[in-house]
Amino acid sequence: MGKRRVLSEGDINQLVLPGMGQLLGVVTEMFGYDRIMVKCSDGADRVCRIRGKMKRWVWIKTGDVVLVAPWDFQTSRADVLWRYTQNQAQVLHSKGILTM
Repeated sequence: MGKRRVLSEGDINQLVLPGMGQLLGVVTEMFGYDRIMVKCSDGADRVCRIRGKMKRWVWIKTGDVVLVAPWDFQTSRADVLWRYTQNQAQVLHSKGILTM
């Protein structure tokens, strides 16, 4: 899989949309270290892990909209792939992609 470079919000020109096997969600609770509780768009609450590179560069707080990828072997857990800014979350909501 290799190393992936974490892009800052200013580096990206287009909106990151959910791909296959990815969901949008809203952060509902912070557990500490790199774990958060996310209410996903499919209605499930998942304990999500913030990736190491992302943990160093992106600050996530309660109420943020995030892109998560559920684990294949345990559906109650997921990895956080991206955090949307408030403006990006409003665009997702206006396009009907984010229904929360």
